[in-house]
Amino acid sequence: MLRYLPFLLIIALTIYTFIDCLNTPEDEVKHLPKVVWVLIILLFSIVGPVVWLFAGKKRVPGGGATRPRQGRRQWVAPDDNPDFLKSLREEQDEKDKDKD
Repeated sequence: MLRYLPFLLIIALTIYTFIDCLNTPEDEVKHLPKVVWVLIILLFSIVGPVVWLFAGKKRVPGGGATRPRQGRRQWVAPDDNPDFLKSLREEQDEKDKDKD
């Protein structure tokens, strides 16, 4: 069973990088067009996926997510949303005024 492990790892790495390449927006692909990267990943079984991981895609330092796509507003949790916090303060101020 262990003799198949290297082959399974190579196949898993190839599938992961292939899907990652296909899902990456064109403006985040570095050095070559996306179609060329797909061919490199599929034709060069070990080297292609490794090169894609290190040189093919713009990466954000710290492993964070990339910037949100334009046209889509990113969801903000209520406790981080300044508009929501402001409305809570105003509501509290109105309650305090009513008590006096």
